[in-house]
Amino acid sequence: MKKKFLAMLMASVMVLGLAACGGSKDAPAEGDTASGDLPTVGVLIYKYDDTYISTVRNSLQAALDGKAIVEMQDGKGDQATQNDQLDVMISKGVDVLCVNMVDAKAASGVVEKASAAGIPTIFFNREPDTEVIKSYDKACFIGTNAIDAGKMQGDIIKDLWDAHPEYDLNGDGKVQYVMFQGEPDNPEAIARTQYSVEQATANGLTMEQVGETQVCNWDTETAQKAMEAMLAANEGKIELVIANNDGMAIGCVAALSNIGYNTGAEGAPFIPVIGVDATDAAKDAIAKGQMSATVLQDGDAMGKAIAAAALNAANGAEFLDGTEYTYDETGIAVRIPYAPYTGE
Repeated sequence: MKKKFLAMLMASVMVLGLAACGGSKDAPAEGDTASGDLPTVGVLIYKYDDTYISTVRNSLQAALDGKAIVEMQDGKGDQATQNDQLDVMISKGVDVLCVNMVDAKAASGVVEKASAAGIPTIFFNREPDTEVIKSYDKACFIGTNAIDAGKMQGDIIKDLWDAHPEYDLNGDGKVQYVMFQGEPDNPEAIARTQYSVEQATANGLTMEQVGETQVCNWDTETAQKAMEAMLAANEGKIELVIANNDGMAIGCVAALSNIGYNTGAEGAPFIPVIGVDATDAAKDAIAKGQMSATVLQDGDAMGKAIAAAALNAANGAEFLDGTEYTYDETGIAVRIPYAPYTGE
């Protein structure tokens, strides 16, 4: 009888032990959050190694921490890859999609698939055509107004020329500039390229472009090589560098530094370089006297705005319910404001 009792006791202990093991299977590891009933947010990024986009995605991830399960994918600059990632996200049944398009012109395909699956979709940073977004009543855009960035660059150029008449190297009263454009067909790149020059002209400056516009796909190394070629052909003729983003601006600074310009040393020859984004690298270059200015594109603020809208949508609410954000005149776009940055 005693043996039978002991056997039953051992069996009970084993059952309890197994139950305890089973109960710990889904328990979160240290530093993790229990998934429980958290919504799933699918995030498609055009390219992880874009410096500015890295600030946006890090901010987004931090803002969603503990509030949602985040499925994030790197499109690596390839629209076909991003299309495949979209299909996987939809098949997993994510509660909301946040999409940073590789090619904004391909957004209609995203809308078609998201709409068929009934998944709310937030486009961000790279802006699709307004009518494409409006074609789906569960879609919106969160980003900036690229025209404003260009205009701020134009205002910065005017301020620089008023404060530094020595920048007019040949004394002809004109601004001889080179332009570095992000992508050939990207609406944001086109707007920054156009309005920086138009605004400088509206401010009373005579702008004269040196060479062709250098399309460098937002990339630092590509811009450095292009700037090296421009300097080899036009050294002494370039008075200003305008870049659509800080990545390319930093590449131009590197090319200039390699021939003794923009080193930050007292008395070293200097050509003003202006970018967009206010990345840490650009701020550092401005502080060291290697670069003149940039335009702040607030990646942290954009990430937080996307997170707020995504959590609302994932929980069945309207994108902007209970938030501080408002749509612009389109009724579907939230604009994160730019600000000039000169380090002062």
